[in-house]
Amino acid sequence: SVKMLLHVGGMRSALGLLAVRRACCLSRTTHNSPQTLEYKPIKKVMVANRGEIAIRVFRACTELGIRTVAVYSEQDTGQMHRQKADEAYLIGKGLPPVAAYLDIPDIIKVAKENDVDAIHPGYGFLSERSDFAQACVDAGVRFIGPSPDVVRKMGDKVEARSIAIRAGVPVVPGTDGPITCLSEAQEFSNTYGFPIIFKAAYGGGGRGMRVVKEYEELEENYQRAYSEALAAFGNGALFVEKFIERPRHIEVQILGDKYGNVIHLYERDCSIQRRHQKVVEIAPAVQLDPHLRDRLTADSVNLARQVGYENAGTVEFLVDKHGRHYFIEVNSRLQVEHTVTEQVTDVDLVHAQLRVCEGRSLPELGLKQDKIRINGFAIQCRVTTEDPARGFQPDTGRLEVFRSGEGMGIRLDSASAFQGAVISPHYDSLLVKVIASGKDLPAAAAKMNRALAEFRVRGVKVGSLITGGNYCSARPSFPCCNMASCAFEGDAAGERSNIL
Repeated sequence: SVKMLLHVGGMRSALGLLAVRRACCLSRTTHNSPQTLEYKPIKKVMVANRGEIAIRVFRACTELGIRTVAVYSEQDTGQMHRQKADEAYLIGKGLPPVAAYLDIPDIIKVAKENDVDAIHPGYGFLSERSDFAQACVDAGVRFIGPSPDVVRKMGDKVEARSIAIRAGVPVVPGTDGPITCLSEAQEFSNTYGFPIIFKAAYGGGGRGMRVVKEYEELEENYQRAYSEALAAFGNGALFVEKFIERPRHIEVQILGDKYGNVIHLYERDCSIQRRHQKVVEIAPAVQLDPHLRDRLTADSVNLARQVGYENAGTVEFLVDKHGRHYFIEVNSRLQVEHTVTEQVTDVDLVHAQLRVCEGRSLPELGLKQDKIRINGFAIQCRVTTEDPARGFQPDTGRLEVFRSGEGMGIRLDSASAFQGAVISPHYDSLLVKVIASGKDLPAAAAKMNRALAEFRVRGVKVGSLITGGNYCSARPSFPCCNMASCAFEGDAAGERSNIL
């Protein structure tokens, strides 16, 4: 009987150990696969935007079996993005054109009335407004982007800079916070010398940005930058940085999920700019030192992890002539130039945004860092309705003729590019994004050259500039892709190229 008791006790002990092991395994499985518990499919997506980016998101939704909702202002009744969605609703009745797309209460009201699961902000408008992201969350509608807190932190350039410093990412010498008076700018210039640059603390796109090259220009440029920032963003706060002359503008595409996974999809070179706005983008960057690429991508991932970044975003850097890189900002949204990254990595970024928002993990989507490869080169040119004879000021009117360049290796992302379309003065002058892909840069450039030469546009003015020789005429230090219509005008330092 003693033996029997020992035997029974041993069995109980073994069963207890087995139960503990099983519980541990279940716990480990649950920890490693949280997406099985948190996955919540999206059935209907609204895009709180207009134009080509709205259509781009609608297409991705349709491919994934998700119903689409467009919103439009009174002036946009006939716009193509309205017709491309399954449902379309008027917003901002009685408001000016741009204000309609900024009407958060009305957008949320339409979303709730029509059973919208998630809202994609596109780019521009409300895409980097933390109050909009928060309004979505409060209404029980998912925001396809980072959390409201991360959007707020990244939207405040001063706070983003502080986060970068804590993450060990190099930054351009600058003020720790927004300056409140001219004397602070004078003090900074006395310490670091000229040139310096004023930047709006609460916005981008080149507005509220002024380069000062000598002391005599300081006061005038301070006042102008303040006024521009106040008019564009409702806040005139500025900060001051040492201006890096003739830099390369390199940005890294990142993706994060809800479980702490962050990857990069390599970089884009956006150095060819006009009025501090990008006009030509190339992926990957040409003649970029591999060690510098590793530092840029590692810093981007570290910074994203520092703030718990979720969804798609871009970390932007300046690279000086000595190969030193400096953090500029994080764009907590999809970029206009996301297309070139998609072409060279074969990753659909909007698909990824939607799946991450649903609760999928990056590994579950097959998006692991060691699986991301660069294949060939891609170039994006922005064809805009601007008049070269008037300093590239936006032009408006009706498109009487529109024929686009097409064919193998060419992708066109557009909305208003068709015969009979009316180009409004109220919105951005972008007509169509032309993306060329090839096995190497010369092949991609040849396709872009050919495609741009095929375009025929009548009724509004469109401008083009020229590059030539082995180096870009806009940027003598930048390797030229020999495209007849690529450089447009100048770069981040404000130099001009040769206008056709």
